[in-house]
Amino acid sequence: MKSTTRSAAITRRVATALVASAMLGASLVACSSGSTTSSSSASDVEAALKKGGTITYWSWTPSAEAQVAAFEKAYPKVHVKLVNAGTNTTEYTKLQNAVKAGSGAPDVAQVEYYAISQFALGKALVDLKQYGFDSLKSDYTPGPWNAVNVGGQLVGLPQDSGPMALFYNKAVFDKYGLTVPKTWDEYVADAKKLHAADPTKYITSDSGDPGFATSMIWQAGGRPFSASGSKVSVNLQDDGTKKWTSSWNQLVQGKLLSTIPGWSDDWFKALGNGTIATLVTGAWMPGVLESSVKDASGDWRVAPTPTYDGTATNSENGGGAQVVMKQSKNPALAAGFLKWLNNDPESIKVFLASGGFPSTTKDLNSSDFLASAPDYFGGQKINEVLVQGAKDVQTGWQYLPYQVYANSIFGDTVGQSYSSNGDLNTGLQAWQKSLVDYGNQQGFSVTSK
Repeated sequence: MKSTTRSAAITRRVATALVASAMLGASLVACSSGSTTSSSSASDVEAALKKGGTITYWSWTPSAEAQVAAFEKAYPKVHVKLVNAGTNTTEYTKLQNAVKAGSGAPDVAQVEYYAISQFALGKALVDLKQYGFDSLKSDYTPGPWNAVNVGGQLVGLPQDSGPMALFYNKAVFDKYGLTVPKTWDEYVADAKKLHAADPTKYITSDSGDPGFATSMIWQAGGRPFSASGSKVSVNLQDDGTKKWTSSWNQLVQGKLLSTIPGWSDDWFKALGNGTIATLVTGAWMPGVLESSVKDASGDWRVAPTPTYDGTATNSENGGGAQVVMKQSKNPALAAGFLKWLNNDPESIKVFLASGGFPSTTKDLNSSDFLASAPDYFGGQKINEVLVQGAKDVQTGWQYLPYQVYANSIFGDTVGQSYSSNGDLNTGLQAWQKSLVDYGNQQGFSVTSK
């Protein structure tokens, strides 16, 4: 979901302060969930689609309008009111306000994986197991499927995915004699060699991005967050987290990272002129490079994410799902739309045409998808790398049930370690204290390990 994720990242920076204040005082444990749904079955979904009706869908995906049009063509008795309620945190604030008020929520909403838990644990989402949607498990890759299963309930169906990969500028690597790193030690060595050869060049940029940090901790085997009902634990000093900091600290404390803010005009320029040599990010990145870094066409390549011992293992960055809100007056019809949206070949065809990276195993393994060899990437079959990355994603990761707020204060805590070129563990410990305090204030029972 290249453009979606790009716009999401931009909006996230702008909206974090607003969201932080908007979310304060909004107890996610005690929030109203609106109307409840009675137990239903798969036959109710089919019956609702045949009967027809009107539902509302909140989404900011570039493909949403075309997908709704295709759905209404397939089901002419159903009308879908598509509303762009804002991007990520802007939508989440409106959604949370509707949940608290007990009215005003759409039937179906787009929610990124990192934000799903806060709505699921607030009991605002329909459990799709009642419609038999849990039988669709094998249709999706493990990471996204794990993200929509919260507290024993299936609270959404995945749309896209963002398995991490290493994007590198081959022209820069060739010029400075760098070897494509298979391990993080090799990555750090490349960073030192590149910056020593030309102090204006950096292996990558990072001034403190919570999405990147949590993805890296995930890949390192860290599981700092766990939540079950109102019980939450936070441990940002577990073995996996420290494994990541032991590696990344060398870049932070060695002043080997560019501080150019991500998604800024300067950042795109640096990706184009070789100032920034690599990106470790989600599989939605190719389209962003092709559309926004045109000057570097032919220079970039894709490789598996480096690991700590050379053994393939991966995590996700970005991506999201659609959910059915409990406030829906016609949850069976909403579920029918959602199933078509994220599981029907016709809908996924529309989604892929907009540049999305799928979460469905059938599409990821199709010969056409795997054979794609963009000129931008020198004719490399990049999807072969990205799809294998999806298969290597570790399961068992959890976000906090208030991850939107957590991300909004990352810069105030961990960001300080970046700005002072200090120990990331110091910033992570400060982040943990703030997260424990906030969670307890909101009605959770949060323990700190």
